[in-house]
Amino acid sequence: MKSIADAIKKINPNAEVIVKETTIDDVDSTEIIWLNNTPEISKEDIKTALAEIKADEENLVNLKASAKAKLVAGEPLTEAEADTLVI
Repeated sequence: MKSIADAIKKINPNAEVIVKETTIDDVDSTEIIWLNNTPEISKEDIKTALAEIKADEENLVNLKASAKAKLVAGEPLTEAEADTLVI
């Protein structure tokens, strides 16, 4: 599972922060210390990025399951399903 720090890095890959999470995705109760003049990102934007990351993870799991089922059944895969199998 991705963390609040991952959501911050999704928005600003160069962000320098210290994240003191009480739970892995409770943005409101998390203390974020912005370092080296890193522009502060709103907690709402962080929540949005965290939700997008979670949705992407769920989509990947679903694509992998679909690809596996199609392989077992001998059906052709979509390009997205095939991409999940490339190592």
